[in-house]
Amino acid sequence: MENKNFDVIIIGGSYSGLSAGMSLGRSLRNVLIIDNGKPCNRQTPHSHNFVTHDGKTPAKIAKLAKEDVEKYDTVRFYNGTVIKTVKAMEGFEVEISSGEKFYAKKLILASGVKDIMPDIPGFAECWGISVIHCPYCHGYEVKNEVTGILSNGEMAYEFSKLIFNLTKNLTLFTNGKAALSKEQIEKLDQNKIMLNEDEIEGIQHENGYIQKLVFKNGQEVSLQALYAKIPFKQNVNVADDLGCELTEQGFIKVDMMQKTNIPGLFACGDNVTMMRSVANAIAQGNFAGAVVNKELSDEEF
Repeated sequence: MENKNFDVIIIGGSYSGLSAGMSLGRSLRNVLIIDNGKPCNRQTPHSHNFVTHDGKTPAKIAKLAKEDVEKYDTVRFYNGTVIKTVKAMEGFEVEISSGEKFYAKKLILASGVKDIMPDIPGFAECWGISVIHCPYCHGYEVKNEVTGILSNGEMAYEFSKLIFNLTKNLTLFTNGKAALSKEQIEKLDQNKIMLNEDEIEGIQHENGYIQKLVFKNGQEVSLQALYAKIPFKQNVNVADDLGCELTEQGFIKVDMMQKTNIPGLFACGDNVTMMRSVANAIAQGNFAGAVVNKELSDEEF
C-alpha cells in the first residue's frame, strides 16, 4: 500500500470497526481498516438479537457489512495484525506484523477481545456453539433445555437469575468448592437450581455440540447447553503501548463519546463493554465514527 497517511485508522474490521468505517466514509474521511480476519465469534453458527439479520451466521453479517463499506472509495482495507501502536506528535503510528507502518490523525480501537479458554478438554471446541456466553444472543435457542452454568461466586449467582428465566432444568457447576454465601445457596435451592461442586475432567461433544460433562470423580451429567463466563484479554496491547486506561474488569475505559484517556484515541465494541453483541458493536461503531469526524471537522475549520 503506497499511501501510509490517513485521517483515521481503525484497528479491527468486524462489526464495530466496519460501522465506524461507514460513518467516516460517508463523511469523506480517508480511512484505513486493519483486520486479521479472526473474530472471537468465528465458531458461532448463528447470530441472534439483531433485527433484520436474526439467525444469520456472524460471517455472513460481516461479509454483507464489508461489502457495504467497500462502496465508499475513501475507505481502504489491510489484512494484517497490529503489533504496536505509538502516540506520535500529530497523531498515531501503527505497526503491522509485516513491518509496515501507517499513520493517522485519529485512531479507533475496534479490536475486540481474546477469550482465554479454561484448561478443560472439549471446552474450546464447543465455545460459541453449545458452550455459550450470553442469554440474549443464544438463550432462546436452548430455552427449556437441560442447561448448566459454569461459574462461581457473585457472577455465578447473578447469572443464575438470568438463565432461570429461560429454563427450569438448571444446574450451577462451580468446578470446585462454591464461593457462595449461605443465603445465596438457599435461594438457589428455593428456585430448584441444583449446585454441583465436583471438579470437571472434560466435555464430551459431537462437532462442538455438548453431550456430557465428565467429572474427575467419574460422574457424568448430560447437558444440551452450558453457559460460561471466562476471562479475556485485549487483542491490542494499548495499556502498555499508549498508556490507555483500563477498567477494573479489563475493558478499555471510555466516556459517553467513546473517547479514551488519550487525546485522539477512541474505542468501541467488545473491547469496552461486557454487553458483547453484534447490534451493540454496530451502534457503538457508528457513534464513534461520527464523533471522530466531528472532532476532525472542529480542528480543521
